[in-house]
Amino acid sequence: MVNNTFMRVEDVAAELGISKSYAYKIVQKMNAELKSMGYLTIAGRVNRKYFMEKVCYDAAIKEEGM
Repeated sequence: MVNNTFMRVEDVAAELGISKSYAYKIVQKMNAELKSMGYLTIAGRVNRKYFMEKVCYDAAIKEEGM
């Protein structure tokens, strides 16, 4: 079973077109934000829905009616 709930660093790097080292920094920052809100985080992975909201993809998808 494929779990699409979390994105790995490689997924973040590919989605944003950035290096893996910079993607690690972004994942760490997002996980710190989630942790401060009381959520459990996993090192090297970030919640897909939270990622999409933070990079404004969620709003773009809703506007396109997808």
